[in-house]
Amino acid sequence: ASAPFDEEGVATAERCLVEAGVLRGYLLGSYYARKLGMASTGNAGGAHNLVVQPTGESFAELVAKMDRGLVIADLMGSGINPVTGDYSRGASGFWVENGQIQYPVTEITVAGNLKDMYRGILGIGTDVDRRGAVLTGSILIDRMTIAGS
Repeated sequence: ASAPFDEEGVATAERCLVEAGVLRGYLLGSYYARKLGMASTGNAGGAHNLVVQPTGESFAELVAKMDRGLVIADLMGSGINPVTGDYSRGASGFWVENGQIQYPVTEITVAGNLKDMYRGILGIGTDVDRRGAVLTGSILIDRMTIAGS
């Protein structure tokens, strides 16, 4: 953990959240821990360092494995239903055919359900990028609904 204590003064610790595709732990502050009958994990205020381990493929290997689809470069808005996990977000990126990036795409919408998206992860790239407290590589997902032209 990058901080000794969370926003409530509870000690932080390194923990595994998902292992081999199975949920192993949660990030909980005192309020939600009490609601769930669990102990705080020292995560009031959110994750301090969330590291998503790569599966070993480079970005180019993930694109080749995709064969046909969309590389999302940017997401807009925050259209996620925290109760159902359904999402719908504006996006832009690049269209892929035969495992190679072909052309840019803009003004599209991607939609789906977070549980389905997590279940559909096929690979996590070695092209690690830090976005706030999250450290991850590109993520290849088996399917997603795309709308736009």
